Amino acid sequence: MIPKEILDKVRRIQIYTSHVVNNVFAGEYESVFKGRGMEFDEVREYQPGDEVRSIDWNVTARMGNPYVKRFVEERELTVMLVVDMSASGAFGTINRTKRELAAEIGAVLAFSAIKNHDKVGLILFTDKIEKFIPPRKGTRHVLRVIRELLYFTPENSGTDIECALEYLNKVTIRKTVTFLISDFLALGYEKAMQIANKRHDLIAIQVEDPREREFPSLGIIELEDSENGEKAVIDTRNSLLREQYKNIAITQKEKLISLFRHANVDFIEVDTKKPYIEPLMRFFRMREKRI
Repeated sequence: MIPKEILDKVRRIQIYTSHVVNNVFAGEYESVFKGRGMEFDEVREYQPGDEVRSIDWNVTARMGNPYVKRFVEERELTVMLVVDMSASGAFGTINRTKRELAAEIGAVLAFSAIKNHDKVGLILFTDKIEKFIPPRKGTRHVLRVIRELLYFTPENSGTDIECALEYLNKVTIRKTVTFLISDFLALGYEKAMQIANKRHDLIAIQVEDPREREFPSLGIIELEDSENGEKAVIDTRNSLLREQYKNIAITQKEKLISLFRHANVDFIEVDTKKPYIEPLMRFFRMREKRI
């Protein structure tokens, strides 16, 4: 039996994200993700105006009259949400944790997909694959996905993006639209990302918190790495220390953006302090212009 408070929170997210999908992203998703291409439908007799290059010469030779192949757009897509559940996702200093923000964005993308009759699947990972939900359609299925995003308890705490992308390639047969949602506090996944993006339409969504970019002056504090348990005591009143921290964060972001560009992966930045609607809209508009 699922606790009532869990059902209530899933219901609240369903109501809010459905509103966003229907009133803000209406048409945006469908215009950007139009399907994998064209699939064969039938062979029919040639009619004036048909392109010569669509003639099926084998059928034409057998029938003695020209016949053409007819194709239709293959609309149905499979959307995969590959979501980082490592311990660093529990961090959040403003409105919510990074994991809560990732869950809400996942809900928006999932509802956008089923609104357009696409399938949605989910991979939750830390430094191992924690859970896999095969792609399916329907509101009930999406509500299960949201519930897992919100309340799944991972066994491990680390991050292995390479492992997640390799698993994606193993469990998917056809090309998917894959949203990789993470804070990307990991190393060694560059090659795996390039390989995954050749097979799939891979979009990276980085979930951040402002305190990961800049420290306020709070006096002496103890910090603990949530993934490996390492601790450090620092004096945040030291302006030089705060400046060094800020510069390191800037350098890391520049390297990450360079990695995505080199792998030809689209990149969306979202922040626990700011609404996520505008970054997603910018992404949709950018993709539509490119198309």
